[in-house]
Amino acid sequence: MLSIQYIRDHLTEVNQGLKKRDQSFENELNEILLLDSQKRKIQTQLNQLQADVNSSSDLIARLFKNNETQKAQELIKKNADLKDRIKDLKNQFQQKQKKIDHLLVQIPNVPHNEVPFGKNEEDNVEIFRHGEIPFLNLTALPHWDIVEKNDFIQFENGAKLTEKGFPVYVSKMARLQRALINFFIDSNTGAGYKEYAVPLLVNEQSAFGTGQLPDKDQQMYHIQEDKMYLIPTSEVPLTNLYRNAYLKESDLPIKMTSYTPCFRREAGSYGSDVRGLNRLHQFDKVEIVRIEKPQNSSSALQEMIDHVKKLLELLELPYRILKLCGTDLGFAASITFDFEVYSAAQKKWLEVSSVSNFESFQANRLKLRYRDQENNRHFLHTLNGSALALPRILACMIENFQATSCIHIPKAIRDYTGFDVIEFSP
Repeated sequence: MLSIQYIRDHLTEVNQGLKKRDQSFENELNEILLLDSQKRKIQTQLNQLQADVNSSSDLIARLFKNNETQKAQELIKKNADLKDRIKDLKNQFQQKQKKIDHLLVQIPNVPHNEVPFGKNEEDNVEIFRHGEIPFLNLTALPHWDIVEKNDFIQFENGAKLTEKGFPVYVSKMARLQRALINFFIDSNTGAGYKEYAVPLLVNEQSAFGTGQLPDKDQQMYHIQEDKMYLIPTSEVPLTNLYRNAYLKESDLPIKMTSYTPCFRREAGSYGSDVRGLNRLHQFDKVEIVRIEKPQNSSSALQEMIDHVKKLLELLELPYRILKLCGTDLGFAASITFDFEVYSAAQKKWLEVSSVSNFESFQANRLKLRYRDQENNRHFLHTLNGSALALPRILACMIENFQATSCIHIPKAIRDYTGFDVIEFSP
């Protein structure tokens, strides 16, 4: 969430930056500043009236002490009127604050200067590419044909148990999934990220703190009776561990990682985009989250990008990195880099990771601050990234590493799987 002070000090910059999202919030921003100005005037009146009441109370005590009862009673009546006025002004103050809060939570983060303009995902900018695109023979199959025919992944049974988008992994495919999770977690902890096992349900305050509410309310599974949400990613509980926190410089940086299932109601478009493992309602993901001093968040973002690159290279998968344009940027993000792996059988790129810097946007919602050596208070910067999301990684491994009757396992995870190949019937 943007702070009113930041909006006031950088109004032109905020308006110009938000245009990268192909949206205008000029009216809302102006209304926020007007309401804030009115609120501050009310606060000035309240301070003066409260000072008058306090002064009168002292005088009333002295008048009673001097037996000047009539004057004291007149002042008591005057104080009662002042207190009624104070009550009325407090109500006005609260109403204006309520309107400000309502407007503020609807305004997305301001895109970073490096974020390109664009109308849609076609305007995202490729900044890096690694690996050779594999050329498969004409009999190569998309992953859904391989896994369904060989009972590696049961989509129909998943739909029977729950609904579409909740697959069941079987035998070696279940073990490959577990191997990837362990490989990612071990790689992350080896890079200095502390491992956490976090709840899969969060309350409304947590979903608000990282920007899922109110923006993504319709995309989250909601347990209405208990007012809880199934997490869309472990970013939400990990970051909220530090909600309402004051940290010391010596506590920083904070680097966290966690494996969780993730839940998303919105399954996207139709056709091959959602076939098989391409888009699910429940999927496994290993996340990395960082909390940094503002001056260090850009270098931290680059470290996270380099870390994800290393993971994909160890998995021997061809990938590219896209810098997202303003209209494709998430609500809370200042800048985001998407990693896409090439699916040889589907002949297209599939997103497997997003690495984002939220700068102080989430920290303002979370009230996550630190004190510097001079005891000055500052909002921290939060960052997160997938390291990595499993379904499309799994899909690309099945497709890219398929031979005539087996799927080869990359060397980096053979110690985790305990096997080198997964045999299948074409």
